[in-house]
Amino acid sequence: MRTLKVTLVQQSCSADQQENINNCCRQIEEASAQGAELIILQELHNTHYFCQTEKIENFDFAESIPGPTTDLFSRLAKKYGVALVLSLFEKRTPGLYHNTAVVLEKDGSIAGLYRKMHIPDDPGYYEKFYFSPGDLGFNPIETSLGKLGVLICWDQWFPEAARLMALAGAEILIYPTAIGFDPNDTEAEQKRQRDAWQTVQQGHAIANGIPVITANRVGFEADPSQTGAGIDFWGCSFIAGCQGEILAQATNDKEELLTANLDLDHSEKVRQIWPFFRDRRIESYHDLQKRFRD
Repeated sequence: MRTLKVTLVQQSCSADQQENINNCCRQIEEASAQGAELIILQELHNTHYFCQTEKIENFDFAESIPGPTTDLFSRLAKKYGVALVLSLFEKRTPGLYHNTAVVLEKDGSIAGLYRKMHIPDDPGYYEKFYFSPGDLGFNPIETSLGKLGVLICWDQWFPEAARLMALAGAEILIYPTAIGFDPNDTEAEQKRQRDAWQTVQQGHAIANGIPVITANRVGFEADPSQTGAGIDFWGCSFIAGCQGEILAQATNDKEELLTANLDLDHSEKVRQIWPFFRDRRIESYHDLQKRFRD
């Protein structure tokens, strides 16, 4: 049995960037002390969620890859002998920016990047102002721990992204995330949204026969412009097995390290009894390449 001990970090973020980074470092140290082999940080963990507003000054948060953050966390990965999944505001060149995940190997080297493909533009989530869509495709990142299918937040609503990662050999789907409630929504509506968010990702695990790891941020972040209600990030990070079963679930209101042991060989057994890949009718799926079927 090929097992992997994974830990995700669910944390709140403030406007103090250095405080956020220091918190990440502490969480990584604690997770490694508990035996984690793979540690996943949430989306844009270095900063508050600046996409609530459209401000030119926020581009100052962006950095190159390699750069200061990858240098810092590479040293931690090597020090503790763990693989890390980071989430950064990447400055690729002046005027071209991405929402980018970076996977660091246990020796501190950069194993690969994933640039967020699906970019939202909704009230409070004005990401199209900042991020260009990714151009690296849906390709797993090869590591000493296995092939990691890293996607980011809004990507988690699209079954096509999960399927393409799985078809390319991903052994785990990983979603660094920043999603929450509009505080003005009713409790019933908030519950519907959160339940849908978790259910669709459990569906990706089931349909592809691989585990899913989702690291969400937690805590309330006010709208800096004071024109919106802010976002109450709902936490509830989770780790699901390859049949959608919840292996570990975080709370909705506090920082937390969430850990589970994954049996990576179990996916093959599940795919043998649920042979979804075998029964795909690929010759009939060409309409998926259309925006809409008239």
